[in-house]
Amino acid sequence: MSERKVLNKYYPPDFDPSKIPKLKLPKDRQYVVRLMAPFNMRCKTCGEYIYKGKKFNARKETVMNELYMGLPIFRFYIKCTRCLAEITFKTDPENTDYSMEHGATRNFQAEKLIEQEETKIVRDREEEELNNPMKVLENRTRDSKLEMEVLENLQELKELNQRQAAPDFEGMIGQARELEQREKEREIEEDERETQEMLGRALMKRLRDSDSDSDQEETPSEAPPREGTPREAPPPVSSVDRPTDILTTVKPSETQGPSVGAVKKAKVERWEKSVGKLGGGGALSSLVVRRKPAAAPPAGCISKPGPKGIPTANSVPMNAAPLAVHSSSLSLLGAYSDSESE
Repeated sequence: MSERKVLNKYYPPDFDPSKIPKLKLPKDRQYVVRLMAPFNMRCKTCGEYIYKGKKFNARKETVMNELYMGLPIFRFYIKCTRCLAEITFKTDPENTDYSMEHGATRNFQAEKLIEQEETKIVRDREEEELNNPMKVLENRTRDSKLEMEVLENLQELKELNQRQAAPDFEGMIGQARELEQREKEREIEEDERETQEMLGRALMKRLRDSDSDSDQEETPSEAPPREGTPREAPPPVSSVDRPTDILTTVKPSETQGPSVGAVKKAKVERWEKSVGKLGGGGALSSLVVRRKPAAAPPAGCISKPGPKGIPTANSVPMNAAPLAVHSSSLSLLGAYSDSESE
């Protein structure tokens, strides 16, 4: 099989290219090409609008006896999409554009002509100013005056529009709502900030109150004395805060071998601190009764000797029933406090 894609062809050894006959084609012959409409146009026959960029199968030919600086000019033939009328246009290398020739009119042609006229006027003016300095001054004065007139007219138009402008109620309402929303958000933020500050102050006050309460519990205040009772001198400051701490507190004097008098004095101080003075005006002085000296038993009574020969209250008459003896724990406690032995 032969190759599908043949890149090189076989030339026999006796091949002579001069023997190949040359085709004699006319110079104005036409070619079929695919192109797009170079500008907007309107058909003169049916009035159909043909917009720029519309694709056509056009016939192309070279314009005879027309050259621009050695460049050939080409003509194109297309047909209207509605009535099939023939439309022709050709290239314009001088203006780098296309020019309408037959069958249609170019849209916006007036605008193009105006632009061309303006370009021509500017070119002529530059040539005049190049040779005439006074013309330059005149042109500048005229330009400044024209510019002032344009600004005045523009200001008048703005004032006229402001007088005739209708108020935009929707826009005004929208702005008012936006301002109100911003104000609400600002108030909410301020309320939250104030609430946080108040909570912080309340927390600090609660902490200070709890600290003061704990200090008061550690150092309780003494009850004021009753009216009519003599004020006693304050007791010496000691490290013992509660009466029960005496039992667990060891004074340094005990470790040094105290005397009997010091021991007795310490006992009295403990008793007065816990119960009160017996002879003074304390709160418990009326409840404690000192022991009275024992009287001689009446006749007919037998007294049982107590320890150390002290008669006791258990003396009863010989011929009578034993008497009921009323005693209290406080009286016994008072008696126990007066004894020297423990």
